[in-house]
Amino acid sequence: MLQTFITKSTRWMLGLVCLTLSGLTLAQSNANQPITLIIPYPPGGSSDMLARPMLPELQKKLGQTIVLDYKAGAGGTIATSALARAKPDGQTIIMILTAHAINDALYPKLPYDTRKYFAPVSLVATLPLLVAAPLSSPFNTITELISYAKANPDKLSYASAGNGNTSHLSVELFKTLTGTKMVHIPYKGSGPAVIAMLGNEVSFMFDSISTSFQQVKAGKLKAVAVSSLARASILPNTPTIAETLPGFDVTVWYGILAPAGTPEAAINKLSQAFAEVATDPKVRAQLAESGYATIGSTPAAFGKHIDAELIKWSKAVKDSGATIQ
Repeated sequence: MLQTFITKSTRWMLGLVCLTLSGLTLAQSNANQPITLIIPYPPGGSSDMLARPMLPELQKKLGQTIVLDYKAGAGGTIATSALARAKPDGQTIIMILTAHAINDALYPKLPYDTRKYFAPVSLVATLPLLVAAPLSSPFNTITELISYAKANPDKLSYASAGNGNTSHLSVELFKTLTGTKMVHIPYKGSGPAVIAMLGNEVSFMFDSISTSFQQVKAGKLKAVAVSSLARASILPNTPTIAETLPGFDVTVWYGILAPAGTPEAAINKLSQAFAEVATDPKVRAQLAESGYATIGSTPAAFGKHIDAELIKWSKAVKDSGATIQ
């Protein structure tokens, strides 16, 4: 009987050792594999411009290569759908932005549940929008833009980085507040939209300041206003929209999600790495040159932020009457 007990105990211990070794082997295997960071818009957009300067330090801290995977289209929902289908092993993540919260209210039927299919990792940065326009546009200030739009209904066209993007809905809110009518022309990302402005294909755009600033600095586009309550440090002489329309405030935020079910240890490791890099003085200074204010947060804090944004933008979509074209 004692021999039987020893045999059973030995088998149990051997099984536990094998299971432990199997787990260690899987962890080591994952550690040697690259992490895929999905970007919901084309190269050259604000998400791309935020991610790239962070990559070298992130890869050092994680000890893994990070590969950027661009999945543009449908206001970011194509990329988010891809994440929802990804294996929850910590090897696939996405950089979302404010459009993620907007899409929940704007799209009548999404192929995923915004609240249940994803695990928050970290808030990364915020960025004001810049009202940029071609040099040939018939206005130089927000007041002049409003006056021209009221006198010429549907004569002005505005670009966006895609249906449901912040650059789209912010103008819908602006139109509601000012009682103006303008034509929306969506593009697949900020990069193509800025090119359209440079080619005089559209009248203006509420664009992420990071993607239009260099064109303004080069004298190829004009800065009309910024969307945040305070003026942007990189464009201190450009007024805010709120200086004409008190209380107007739209600021884009960026953060990292993983698929729901990703192990807590993997989430915490990623969160710590992103938070440390976002608050690194050199990285922060480099990104500040493009208008980003970098932030590090815990997964729980980012989850609360998303919940609040879902409520905020649900009301904004309903009040503005914005729809997907």
